[in-house]
Amino acid sequence: MLIAIVGPCGSGKTVLADGLQQHDYNARQIAQEHSFVQDMWQVLTKPDILIYLDASYETCTTRKRFNWRQDEYERQLQRLSNARKHCDIYLQTDDLSPEQVLREILVHIQGISS
Repeated sequence: MLIAIVGPCGSGKTVLADGLQQHDYNARQIAQEHSFVQDMWQVLTKPDILIYLDASYETCTTRKRFNWRQDEYERQLQRLSNARKHCDIYLQTDDLSPEQVLREILVHIQGISS
């Protein structure tokens, strides 16, 4: 099973992909937020499960120590709109630790796979 993870920069994609791989899942983060091709996530992976991690502008800039503007963040959300529309799992990560995100996603994946 191939799992693709998308979301704005700082939403937790890399940490989640690493955690899923440690649980023997074939997980890959997709930098859809930087692509002008709306379905790049699908072109690159054709995933069995698409996960959309979301986080607010404030959370993303704090986590990554980005010096970017609100309009740059909103452009990422626009580029991610197709993936968000088609995701199998959506999770808002603002108030979650990386461990909590992983636990939540594992529960959702197990629900989908059974």
